[in-house]
Amino acid sequence: VQLQASGGGLVQAGGSLRLSCAASGRLLVASDMYWYRQAPGKQREWVAYISSGSGDRIGYADSVNDRFTISRDNVKNTVYLQMNSLKPEDTAVYICAAAPGGTVRYWGQGTQVTVSS
Repeated sequence: VQLQASGGGLVQAGGSLRLSCAASGRLLVASDMYWYRQAPGKQREWVAYISSGSGDRIGYADSVNDRFTISRDNVKNTVYLQMNSLKPEDTAVYICAAAPGGTVRYWGQGTQVTVSS
């Protein structure tokens, strides 16, 4: 089982990026999916959540609410994180995680997002 995150990069404050997390096999459709991030010297923090299947339940950390949007495409086995109005404090490695049965079991390798002021 593999999770491959991509889409990170360097962007100016106020800009946008869209992250993707591609899952191997049929893992994704049966899994709640999460995005986390970890900035240098800080603990990993939860960013966004989307429920398995149709993804009818979604949640965001307060720090990104109204700026980030999580979505999923089960045909493409991919989860997305659209990030708008980026701030320097959003700079981190963004990591996707899969939770089949509700427990996180698989982690991706992360993609770097750097927001310049």
